[in-house]
Amino acid sequence: MLYLYLDKGSLISNNEAGSKNEGCTMNNVFLLLGANIGEPAQQLKDALQEINETVGKITLCSSIYETEAWGVTDQPKFLNQVIKTETSLSPLEVLDEIHRIEEKLGRIRLAKWGARVIDVDILYFNEMTIEHEQLIVPHLHLADRKFALIPLCEIAPEYIHPVLQISNAEILKLCNDPLNVYRYQSDK
Repeated sequence: MLYLYLDKGSLISNNEAGSKNEGCTMNNVFLLLGANIGEPAQQLKDALQEINETVGKITLCSSIYETEAWGVTDQPKFLNQVIKTETSLSPLEVLDEIHRIEEKLGRIRLAKWGARVIDVDILYFNEMTIEHEQLIVPHLHLADRKFALIPLCEIAPEYIHPVLQISNAEILKLCNDPLNVYRYQSDK
């Protein structure tokens, strides 16, 4: 496996070796969107629009799922969705952009795993393994969270996790998360 330095003290591995592309190849990024306060369905829709305009073209989009809260359980249920986007941005540029989108849509970071207007996490960035003080890819808790794995398996069941070296579908089968995840049915 090839290792590259993102900046001092941070390690990145990738057989494709990409940071910022100058129009050559596009990066494929899987993002998890979630919201549980305000109007979550509308906030997901707004986030999709912002991501498509500023991060890159959305090429795959899962259904929306209603999920119990993970970590801090005394809060409203979440709506979650996974997308795949093509971008010329580097991993840290994508992270900066999704933080800007979260802020624009009203997110205030108060508590880890707490209620939120919108949350966008990077699950995968190409086949990269990234260890950086601001970003770990693949997402550190992906294999433990059905609310991420179920929508991810809807759009990319055979995608191979670059660390675990098994497919998303296999990870889901092994996942011990007891929380319920249901396809969202809008009452409107």
